[in-house]
Amino acid sequence: MDRRTFLKTTAIASAVSVIPFGQAAFATEGPWRTFDVTTRVELNSTGAASVWLPIPTVNTDYQKVLETTFKTADGKAQIVQDAKYGAGILVAEFSGGGKPVVEVTTRIMTRDRRVDLTAAPNNEQLDPAERKLALAATDLLPTDGIVLSTAQDITRGAKTDMAKAQALYDWVVDNTRRDAKVRGCGVGDIKAMLESNNLGGKCGDLNALYVGLARSVGIPARDVYGVRVADSRLGYKSLGKSGDITKAQHCRAEVYLAGYGWVPVDPADVRKVVLEEGGGLPLTDVKVEAARKRLFGSWEMNWMAFNYAHDVQLPGDKKGAIGFFMYPNAMIIEDGKAARVDSLDPDNFKYQITSLEITG
Repeated sequence: MDRRTFLKTTAIASAVSVIPFGQAAFATEGPWRTFDVTTRVELNSTGAASVWLPIPTVNTDYQKVLETTFKTADGKAQIVQDAKYGAGILVAEFSGGGKPVVEVTTRIMTRDRRVDLTAAPNNEQLDPAERKLALAATDLLPTDGIVLSTAQDITRGAKTDMAKAQALYDWVVDNTRRDAKVRGCGVGDIKAMLESNNLGGKCGDLNALYVGLARSVGIPARDVYGVRVADSRLGYKSLGKSGDITKAQHCRAEVYLAGYGWVPVDPADVRKVVLEEGGGLPLTDVKVEAARKRLFGSWEMNWMAFNYAHDVQLPGDKKGAIGFFMYPNAMIIEDGKAARVDSLDPDNFKYQITSLEITG
């Protein structure tokens, strides 16, 4: 059995994007809450195998990673970081002969976040290296061609980055739809979405579309990949999950506005409210309008952020990079052939993720 401890109290600076306390644009809402989030994987194989699990490395004024511990049976494991984005990756290796099992628990603290966009801007400016990363094209988020032309049409007449960011948000809310048939959180191939005019999807599609459109017109933006860890306290049954959160992965988005810092947005969750609350609601419903207003500038932090990473190369995986890293991944070697396990099939993959709020 292998036990390690990672990220005690302060965590990794390379993955941090902090708006310091006291700046006018940033406000927190409510007290800190503490959660233990546990992922347990048990592969249905006795052959050699590799397991990769996302480990949160996002430390900000709204989330603190306190400690991560893990254990394996008949294997060895370590936590590494993606070199480009600082994404935490637990890598577990099994040589065969026993049943591959790995379990990891992270304790985090979160509190609701809000950026007051009516306040006077401060002197907040984005680090040049971070700006470059937040404007870059990725395999699934090109910033030219139809993505650029669509964003230019949407933002025509908007004079400021804030006005452009709001116009893009409104366009995504108004023109996309949440498609319950899409597996997992979607693929995030925004060029294919625009070329086919099929704007249905889930958070990994709709929020990726927002990020790609923003980047194409020069506004830094990023996806934030994570998982819901508690029920919503704002009256939205669809926007929370507690206990068994195996299928509660959720991608959010942020846009950088000079003088305000990283601004939380989540147009995909507006479309989730439209589809799922009360059996389905129109955009004009008061509950939808409230979510639409709130989700440009704030997040309820009943959710844990993992990373901002795209095109992730999992250590030792020779099958190529994955578009984003939000789900458990695994590879089994049988008869000398390596085969990926379906990350979106937790029943056959045999993994479970649970969340427990620590009170008192």
